[in-house]
Parts: sequence; C-alpha cells; structure tokens
Amino acid sequence: MALRATELDQLIRHGFDDVIDVRSPAEWEEDRVPGAINLPVLDNEERARVGTIYKQVSPFSARKIGAALVARNAARHIEEVLADRPGGWRPLVYCWRGGQRSNSFAMILGQIGWRVEVLEGGYKSWRGLVVRELYERAVRAPVVVIDGNTGSAKTELLAQLGALGVQVLDLEGLANHRGSLFGALAGGQPAQRGFESRLAVALSRLDPARPVVVEAESSKVGEIRLPPGLWKAMQAAPRIEVSAPVGARAAYLVRAYRDLVEDGARLGRVIDLLRPLHPAKAIEDWHGLAAQGRFEELAAELMERHYDPRYAKHRARAGRAADLVETDTLDDLPALAARVAARVARLAGR
Repeated sequence: MALRATELDQLIRHGFDDVIDVRSPAEWEEDRVPGAINLPVLDNEERARVGTIYKQVSPFSARKIGAALVARNAARHIEEVLADRPGGWRPLVYCWRGGQRSNSFAMILGQIGWRVEVLEGGYKSWRGLVVRELYERAVRAPVVVIDGNTGSAKTELLAQLGALGVQVLDLEGLANHRGSLFGALAGGQPAQRGFESRLAVALSRLDPARPVVVEAESSKVGEIRLPPGLWKAMQAAPRIEVSAPVGARAAYLVRAYRDLVEDGARLGRVIDLLRPLHPAKAIEDWHGLAAQGRFEELAAELMERHYDPRYAKHRARAGRAADLVETDTLDDLPALAARVAARVARLAGR
C-alpha cells in the first residue's frame, strides 16, 4: 500500500510503529521525515557507484548491481535492527521519490508478513509539504517579538515564557545557534533543509487563537536563513523590549556562555573574527581581558563597543516603538518572565 500525505500533520502523527528512511546516510543526515530511522539500502559509496554505472555503462547494469546491493543490505537490516520486530509490526518506508529503493525494501518486508506501507512521492512529498508551510502560507498565529540588547537573557526568557504557558517559537533552539559571532553550539547547525523541517513542524503546531512569542533575530541565525514570510511577520510584529544595565547583562553573559569562557583558544578565534570591524588596539585589548580571566569586563566592552551600537542603529533604521520592560538585574528570570507574559497578554487584548 502507498500512503499519500497532503498535510504535514499526517506525517507528524502518522500512527506507524516506525518510519524508515532507506536513502543513503548523507541524504538522511541533511533532512528527513521527523522521527525516521535510517536503514539505507544503498550507503553513500554504493549509491555513488550505482549512479556512475547508470551514466557510464547502462541503466540495466546499474539496476542489476543495485538490486544485489539492496538485497544484501536489506538482509542485514532484517537480521540486525529489525530482528525483534513482532508479526504485527507496521512500518512506513520511503526513499527519495517513492521509487525503486523504497518499493524494493517494502516488498521484502511485506513478504515476511509485516504490514508495510510506502510513502507516495517519498522524501520529496515531505519536502513539498515543508515548502508549502514555510513559503506559501502565512504564519498561523499572531507574532510578538521579544527584543533587547545582547545579554538581556532573551533566549532564556523565551523558555521561561513557555513554562508559563505562553506560546513560543525558539528559532535559536531549532537552528542550534545563539545568533551571534559568539553563538556556536556543540554539534553544529543542521543543514538548511533540516532546520526548515524542524521549523515547519513547529509552525504547524501553533494555535492560531494565541500569540506566539519569537526572539528578535536577523534574517539569519548563524548560517541558517529564515523564510521570508516569517521574517516579514517578525519585522511587522509588536515588540517587547527587555532593558537591563550593562553590568547585569555582562554578568549574565558570562554565565550563559560558560562553554566559551572555559575554552580560551575558541574564544580567541571568535574575537579575531571582529578584526575587520574594529581597530587592532581594541582587538588586542579584548584578547588581554580574555587572557586575564576578566570576562565580565570583556563582555561589557564587546557590548558597548560592538553590539549595542549596532542594535541602536538597526532600531533607528526600523523606526518601531517597543513596549519597554526595565529591570536592574537578570538574577530572577522567572519573575521577569512573568512581567513579560503580562505584556504579551495585554498586547493580545486579554
């Protein structure tokens, strides 16, 4: 049987025991249906080899060699990963476009007696639904942006708002990046397509009757590009600006960026990325503060000389007013989040 998916939700709440992506590991790593496990019927090297034979020798030779490889890999998956699956097991299988790879594997599973189905159109069907959600539909809920200078704890406040029941969209979490030169996180960023799948799922789950709070971002989070529709919605959205003094923000940044503070070599490399934008003397001063362990002073310097002026210029250019939430400290974020949540409710007319 073939499953035809016309909405994202069909593949998010699919009801199958497993979703199996039989594409190569490289294809799976870039993007996949949420929750799919990778049981490749052709690995990266085998796929390249079969493709070369198809172009340079003949389609028949490629299919013959490909069939032998698929059968061999399918046998290994059945003996290893799938060895404990019971008789009533019901998997969904897909490849790139629902063609030979998925149908070959599904036929073998079906002969065993498992209730296998193939995703019609394969991964391309999923990708089409993602593109429709991100590039053809308006954001499902009214957007509210939480703004503030660097070190205002916006990301952590977003998590606190979520704990209070406010609808939030964590773009930095989806992109695995803190959104600045200093923002790289362990594991690196997903591929653009992988991020877009994560984002499409998050957007599809929004309640249209409630506002969704998003952290202010540029059009890119690290190396990940935001879809134009979402970016425009964020630009037009009402803003709540968290305002805290430099000292409080510097102390918070040292806590929040502990991973960077504890890796002197990495911190030095990131400071060097600022060389095209600042005099050599400033760069050397910042290296000196880092070497001496004066991290709060370093954070304050970077904010006052690099980040704050850029935020101010961007806001002046945009010309948008913001609902200001002032605080002297960033030590009690639950209390601050409660104040922000009250402003969100007010903006939503509740």
